[in-house]
Amino acid sequence: MASTGVKLIDIAVNFTDGMFRGIYHGKQCHAADIPAVLARARAAGVDRIIIRCFAACHSPFRFLFLAYGSDLVCLISRFLGLVRRKVTGGSLKESREALEIAETDGRLFCMVGVHPTRCGEFEESGDPKGHFQALLALAKEGIAKGKVVAVGECGLDYDRLHFCPSDVQKKYFKKQFELAEAVKLPMFLHMRAAGEDFCEIVSENLHSENFEVLQGIPAERMMIETDSPYCDIKNTHAGIKLVKSVWPSKKKEKYEPDSTVKGRNEACLVR
Repeated sequence: MASTGVKLIDIAVNFTDGMFRGIYHGKQCHAADIPAVLARARAAGVDRIIIRCFAACHSPFRFLFLAYGSDLVCLISRFLGLVRRKVTGGSLKESREALEIAETDGRLFCMVGVHPTRCGEFEESGDPKGHFQALLALAKEGIAKGKVVAVGECGLDYDRLHFCPSDVQKKYFKKQFELAEAVKLPMFLHMRAAGEDFCEIVSENLHSENFEVLQGIPAERMMIETDSPYCDIKNTHAGIKLVKSVWPSKKKEKYEPDSTVKGRNEACLVR
């Protein structure tokens, strides 16, 4: 499907997921195909993508906040100006992988951060302070390379406390505000079933005037996500009649480079 001329931003694509390497449920079905996925995205008018690298948890509540008071408008401009395709962090290891992916294409950018369900890694490392410093060093490295443009994905996820208890999530959610402050970057925030604690922590770190500024952001600056390769729109969905995207689709076992994979969502399907 050719682009209509309106350029779009997909704020969450999980390019570190195995499906983009052709791996489904541990089985290799086809070759890695990120270049083909990017080509389809460009053809559909999606010229900016935030690439998430946390593949286990998906939330209907994600927020992009900029936590620096009067600098908000400047940071919004910087963020929107830099980001074409962006990779988000899920852990220190995946943040490194995200930076590596971002360095493969001039239009790719990334985030550094730890997802709430991964926050146990700070203490599991045996040196929480050192782990934080490693994140900070990675963020600075990526900024110097012109690739890291935000801190995230971080926040609270109480639907998956079996991955990480709430007290640990809260402790290191707060810590990542320090990371964002240190590098003066916006944050990509995640919240699931943790509204009260989430809002309390955010309110402690976000100046009230930011909300007034956010209300004035033009609609054309809004960003949406596919969360691909997840959350594909099925024919049974109520909004299927509104979907404009039309791409040939093949089962993963019959993969063809010029077709999408049936059941695997892509940025080209954002319309």
